[in-house]
Amino acid sequence: MKKTFLTVAIAALLFSCSEERSIAEDNAITNDGIELAAARKCYAAENFEKMLLQPEFAKNTESIEAQTQRFIEQSVALAKAKPAGNGKPGGGGGGGTPVADNLGVLNIPVIVHVIYNTSSQNISDAQINSQIDVLNADFRKTNSDAGQAPSEFAGLVADSEITFTLASVTRTASTRTSWGTNNAMKSSANGGVDAVDPANFMNIWVCNIGGGILGYAQFPGGSAATDGIVVSPQYFGTVGTATAPFNGGRTATHEVGHYLNLRHIWGDGRCRQDDFVSDTPASDRANYGCPSYPTNNCKSNDMTMNYMDYVDDACMYMFSTGQKTRMRALFAPGGVRESLVN
Repeated sequence: MKKTFLTVAIAALLFSCSEERSIAEDNAITNDGIELAAARKCYAAENFEKMLLQPEFAKNTESIEAQTQRFIEQSVALAKAKPAGNGKPGGGGGGGTPVADNLGVLNIPVIVHVIYNTSSQNISDAQINSQIDVLNADFRKTNSDAGQAPSEFAGLVADSEITFTLASVTRTASTRTSWGTNNAMKSSANGGVDAVDPANFMNIWVCNIGGGILGYAQFPGGSAATDGIVVSPQYFGTVGTATAPFNGGRTATHEVGHYLNLRHIWGDGRCRQDDFVSDTPASDRANYGCPSYPTNNCKSNDMTMNYMDYVDDACMYMFSTGQKTRMRALFAPGGVRESLVN
């Protein structure tokens, strides 16, 4: 997309249409004939829009974006100053431009909070471990489907050099049948589970969200008490109660992308909206199901196979080099998630 540094004021406008679009889309049918009520739904953009109304979060978002842009510029400059093959590869801020960031492979410790009303919602350790395996494969580009990218995008498929280690699991029985998107599951006072040391652990709440929503995430810069991602149990992992077509563990991959500051691939708006990544093509809509290649919008081919689109799990299998750099910026000195890997 068109990559320019946007202030929070513009970012607020960027997301101002997201709720309107989500309501309209929930009652629509795509050109492929897919009923969106049964398709992927992520509430992260709407959650971000609400949070931008908080002055402190808006200020934090602007600061994080400024730091991210500096990191991209410095990483590209560092790569240009080094001979090919030297240094640790980073992401790409501009159209696949090789960069170096000297951060190495970053490991994120994870705490999973299972909150259940039924036995099927009390997912097994095996199901949890299968999700950690998917995260590691997807973020390290060792997923078996990474090689399916069409030639147009094949050179942009990135190893994000980010890994995940399961630190602990909590299990909490609840009388609630669904939790919604108001973060109640993140509060013991509301019957949920409080976040555990979110500066040093990524918290994942696995509970039935309801409303057909697969998951949502909090973008960096928000309250520590609600920091992390939420995924419904039937879309978590690859075994047990995981339900097709979202039984590939990619809902968590998508939400962790948001947690690491990635927007939806289409920028949650029309062709001129931005996802702040230079090597992702402009688009004016989410894609659903398993779209054929090429799928053309905004006079370019959509990167439908990107983890930050809305396609089925089996049809998303890549982050781009630009997305890699954007995520890794959070862990640089002074980055908002620097302590997560220390």
